Amino acid sequence: MNEDNDTDQFDDLEELQTETYEHFRFVVDAGQKQLRIDKFLVNRMEKSSRNKIQEAASAGNILVDGVAVKPNYKVKPNETVSIVMAYPRREIEIIPQDIALNIVYEDDYLMVINKNPGMVVHPGHGNYSGTLVNALAYHLQGLPLFNAQDPRPGLVHRIDKDTSGLLVVAKTEHAKNHLSKQFFDKTSERTYTALVWGNMDEEEGTVTGHIGRSLKNRLQMVVFPDGEFGKHAVTHYKVLERLGYVTLVQCVLETGRTHQIRAHMKYIGHTLFNDERYGGNEILKGTTFTKYKQFVQNCFKLLPRQALHAKSLGFVHPHTGEKISFDSELPQDMVMAIEKWRGYIGSREE
Repeated sequence: MNEDNDTDQFDDLEELQTETYEHFRFVVDAGQKQLRIDKFLVNRMEKSSRNKIQEAASAGNILVDGVAVKPNYKVKPNETVSIVMAYPRREIEIIPQDIALNIVYEDDYLMVINKNPGMVVHPGHGNYSGTLVNALAYHLQGLPLFNAQDPRPGLVHRIDKDTSGLLVVAKTEHAKNHLSKQFFDKTSERTYTALVWGNMDEEEGTVTGHIGRSLKNRLQMVVFPDGEFGKHAVTHYKVLERLGYVTLVQCVLETGRTHQIRAHMKYIGHTLFNDERYGGNEILKGTTFTKYKQFVQNCFKLLPRQALHAKSLGFVHPHTGEKISFDSELPQDMVMAIEKWRGYIGSREE
């Protein structure tokens, strides 16, 4: 395959299906350097391999500004890349499921949920049932806001599958619009508790850096310090407790980007404890002693996910106009891991 041929396109578009349906669309960033389209797409589509993308391009299913291109085409700034198929994109029908929810507050306008770790928020590839949205559909069925074709009924923000903690859910259209604006305007208040690798130098600080999908690993979000890619993101942090080779911190979000805390903490050298996607499931700090390695592995077993909990949430009630705030206890898996580290540090100091 000729790597240098960045203008090689299909001459005969009659080979394409007479009717196609757009499944995905991406607009190339203004600062994007020329990059093969298969590499460009594999960095933006979590569930696709480079081989599959090449096959789609060879079949004429990848378009740039409406024109089919081959796998070695190099994308340029501001171009629109579309993936089309001969069949419509699958519509995700939300099936109500009677799944237990930890509801900490509810009235006629909204509800606040303490999400358990391991629960996916909304349906997607490989997760069409058993999600928080399926549970909400069951709980909210009969309300005007609920629509079986809406993949986000009442949701105005989200947290990752393996992150635990507080979420607010709207029960009316007015509440959804009102709450969405608060999150967009950054007037809502959110604090997270995280256990991170390493002993932080400062008692508190701020991480500022554009966050976008990694150009090397499509499953990760990374910080682009010069701001040429990604979106502006700000995280404030404060040390809560120093535990030797790990630190318990409070994080306050000024913005709400995907994986923001996970990416920002890794960027400053303090990856979340047991965050597999970002390398926190390796022993990043500490000794080489076998006994210590076994201790860390035991902590991983107690806390089999990234150590991140959405602890508090505050916003203005969309109906009463009053400021309301909620706080949640740390989940048991984080508590057990923290106590184990306290015991480890305590035994060293004796």
